[in-house]
Amino acid sequence: MMLSVAMETPYNRSPAFSLRLFPSGRFPSRSLSPSLSTLKLLRLLCACTASRTEHCIDTKMAKTRLTCLLTLLSTHCYFSVLAVVLKTSNESPSTDEFNKVELSCLIESISTTNPRIEWKKITNNKPSYVYFDKKISGDLENRAVIKEPATLIITNATRSDTAIYRCEVTAATDAKSFDEIVINLVVRVKPVVPKCSVPKSVPFGKSAELSCVEEEGFPKSHYQWFKNSEEIPDDPKTSLKFFNSSYTLNTGTGTLRFTAVRKEDAGEYYCRAKNDAGHAQCAPQKMEVYDVDIVGIVLGVLVVVIVLLCITVGICCAYKQGYFSSQKQTGNNYKVPAKGDGVDYVRTEDEGDFRHKSSFVI
Repeated sequence: MMLSVAMETPYNRSPAFSLRLFPSGRFPSRSLSPSLSTLKLLRLLCACTASRTEHCIDTKMAKTRLTCLLTLLSTHCYFSVLAVVLKTSNESPSTDEFNKVELSCLIESISTTNPRIEWKKITNNKPSYVYFDKKISGDLENRAVIKEPATLIITNATRSDTAIYRCEVTAATDAKSFDEIVINLVVRVKPVVPKCSVPKSVPFGKSAELSCVEEEGFPKSHYQWFKNSEEIPDDPKTSLKFFNSSYTLNTGTGTLRFTAVRKEDAGEYYCRAKNDAGHAQCAPQKMEVYDVDIVGIVLGVLVVVIVLLCITVGICCAYKQGYFSSQKQTGNNYKVPAKGDGVDYVRTEDEGDFRHKSSFVI
């Protein structure tokens, strides 16, 4: 843009000079700094040229012009030393794993001919060098290059490269000698085949749960469930085919839960995990829904009860017939042991045993 500021004096109404303001980033090599406020500059010009002070009114036109010109020249020389200013074309770049990505760090203005450029990787609030002393180091060694003057290019990005990066430039001879740019890099990772769990058979009217898990993808995967190759909607009431189904679908955890399965819920199910990098799905698994035979269950219970009753009656009858009574030994059944030579035994009435009566004769 062009801005003309006219200086007038009481003696001559013609413009004495004009000032040009250039767009940002297109200043001449020794022009005013882009950080100088236009309002402040206009105030300075007005104070010099438009004031009705005694100094500006009582002097001649030539003296007035010379004084104002010297003021502008001194101001121009003071602000002519540029400050280092950085910018980036993308503060949040992203790429798929194993692809190339550029971390833009552009020097918008600087006067130092050989500035110090550094790149740091910040993980868990801990910075580490990836470019220092004109060398790539750390995790990016042999996988990154510097594009002049300060842009960092990662040629083979991996999931571990997801982090915050900081470009720092130090210009010793500039009025403002330091500036930095922060860039947030995200490396997307495609999901792997998820682990799916589908029950093979479920009784009619009972609950059932289908699960889907995938932990390798980045950003975190979201899940879709399909029945007979048709996507299951989040809300069954939005589809005529699933309107009568009673299920809840959690796309964040991959869980599909039926509160009461119906015959129509039988079929082949599979899950798909997806994120910004791509998707993967498991193989279809069949779920069957069968009816519960109430009559058969009741008849089976009755048969078991009748069998147990018959066994109980048989045991009672056998006990009454004496098949389970025990025979005790009495005194009449006891057999007297044979007497030894020279030994005579006598049975006592109280104890029912024998004691020694005569001794041996030698």
